[in-house]
Amino acid sequence: MVINELTEQECNELLARASFGRLGCSLNNQPYIVPIYFVYESDYVYVLSTVGQKIEWMRTNPKVCLQVDEIMTNSRWLSVIANGQYEELSESQYPEQRAHARELLERRPQWWRTAMAERQLKSGRDLIAPLLFRMRIDCLTGLRADD
Repeated sequence: MVINELTEQECNELLARASFGRLGCSLNNQPYIVPIYFVYESDYVYVLSTVGQKIEWMRTNPKVCLQVDEIMTNSRWLSVIANGQYEELSESQYPEQRAHARELLERRPQWWRTAMAERQLKSGRDLIAPLLFRMRIDCLTGLRADD
């Protein structure tokens, strides 16, 4: 197996194809990683979520990362890590960005399902307010493994 770095363009192409990844955040030197569905456009990753641990942690420490894989076999895969900043898209401050995020997310099948199902598990029949956020990407790195 040979491992090579991906170009920035290859990293962008993988993020554009992908819809699932792992979001990393941290608080008080404790990392926290969660699976998320997302959509990527330019320098941003957009996500639907609900308030919980990851949101509370990202509000306190907005430094986040996203890891995305495309695995063909054990020895043929692509992996990208995007480092950046959490930006909550509140209705009052970011109405245009929220509308844009929602438009992008709605292009994906069942884009809302994971975030809402996870919160429903924890809160029963209580109504859950959705939250939109984006990650502004500061840097991208990626690797490719080939046979």
